[in-house]
Amino acid sequence: MDGFKEKLETAYKASGGRKVNLISHSMGGLLVSCFISLHSDVFAKYVNKWITIATPFQGAPGCINDPLLTGLQFVEGLESCLFVSRWSMHQLLVECPSIYEMLPNPEFKWKKQPEIVVWRNDSENGQDLVKRETYGTSGCVDLFVEALKDSEIEYNKKTIPLPFNHDIYKWAATTRKMLNSVQLPAGIDFYNIYGTSLDTPFDVCYGSETDPINDPSEICHTLPEYSYVDGDGTVPAESAMADGFKAIERVGIPSAHWALLRDELVFEYIQKLLGIQERGGSQVKSSKVVDVGSS
Repeated sequence: MDGFKEKLETAYKASGGRKVNLISHSMGGLLVSCFISLHSDVFAKYVNKWITIATPFQGAPGCINDPLLTGLQFVEGLESCLFVSRWSMHQLLVECPSIYEMLPNPEFKWKKQPEIVVWRNDSENGQDLVKRETYGTSGCVDLFVEALKDSEIEYNKKTIPLPFNHDIYKWAATTRKMLNSVQLPAGIDFYNIYGTSLDTPFDVCYGSETDPINDPSEICHTLPEYSYVDGDGTVPAESAMADGFKAIERVGIPSAHWALLRDELVFEYIQKLLGIQERGGSQVKSSKVVDVGSS
């Protein structure tokens, strides 16, 4: 936050005292929101326009719930042998604050509450019974704790426990409290660009009625089944649209989460919002621009 403050001040001074324009992508939008919560007066002093792209304002249910349990595979097929493994990514993500911060917001009024479903084998009186257990945005923490209780990592010939991190979760809860109460200062033009038209993971399911989970720890080594909603393939449009600010404009563009950064339509739209005009083959900028990248 302090570094961001310094960059705003530097950009403001370097442009001769003109307010700056911010462009943020993905978690960069949450970073800006937290900054406003902490330094509203500084933001109002130095910022003219804020354009955010594909920000998970209310979380990214499917794309976050599952990596916390099973990890993340960036590439598929033979190429995956040359990249960081899914399980190694899982060990990293359990200790990654941004993963906890992007869990679905339990206070947001979703059209349908995101769920984690587990088909579990539950023996009773010598008989095997299959139960369908459902965990909502708050109850899913109990599942995380149970599934990760035996998680561990081998490092330097030592076995280190790697359970659900309650300290980071509390940290993330503080972040969420800030995000839920942030107010956009008066005089700031805010624009929201988000992705649409792609199947985006929402609910996550482990096991099935015919192949249930015997122990919660098995979930960490089970590939999930998803239900999907509209979005950019990572962030549901419902979450990206729900910024909670008085926006000048919200625009949905059919594109993927990262592809939005190189989408020609997005680029043209940003030019229009920033008042960039072509004169004699050159582009004239109305003010300084600061890019806030995604995390």
